[in-house]
Amino acid sequence: MSKSALIFWGGWEGHTPERSAGIVKTLLERNAITVQLEAGTKILATADLGKFDLIVPVVTMSSIEKPELKALLQAVRDGSGVAGFHGSMCDSFRNEPDYQFMTGGQWVAHPGNIIDYRVDVARPGDPVMTGIKSFSYRSEQYYMHVDPSNEVLATTTFTDEHFPGIGGVVMPVVWKRHYGKARVFYSALGHTAEEFDVPEMAEIFERGALWAAR
Repeated sequence: MSKSALIFWGGWEGHTPERSAGIVKTLLERNAITVQLEAGTKILATADLGKFDLIVPVVTMSSIEKPELKALLQAVRDGSGVAGFHGSMCDSFRNEPDYQFMTGGQWVAHPGNIIDYRVDVARPGDPVMTGIKSFSYRSEQYYMHVDPSNEVLATTTFTDEHFPGIGGVVMPVVWKRHYGKARVFYSALGHTAEEFDVPEMAEIFERGALWAAR
């Protein structure tokens, strides 16, 4: 029996949520996952979320109703996996610490905005990172508040060039974790849909999403 996934999208248009969600839909479908694509968060309170093996939020700087959040968190605790990227997962609902507890991190800054930086592979033996070497990347370099229980797969190191005092800070970029019975995967890469054209970014997210799916 094939697996199923829910992708829900919305929020700030600068993160190209609809186009990015469409790319993720194609990516999952080519792995034989049946996908339901929905605009907004209302679906979270009206659908049986427990039937989905994977849930992918593609929402930035938005809000969520309490019944919607409660249903989402319960489904994940019960085993529906979660995978997401950039602000589309870890800057979705700034006023909801329970959601941030699930994701394992929250964006707080990107000094210099779009800059060139390096992504360093921290666990080359992990199946998500197999064969991927450290690589240069051009995007927002996310400074995040992160959960110490995350299993960090890749990092980036900040300099003082764009904000003094953070030089040498090693920041998680890719991680996986558990929340209740579920697997949770996150990659800070993916500011806009165009970044899926970067082979390493797309491969990391695809592998991570498949890992997270129940």
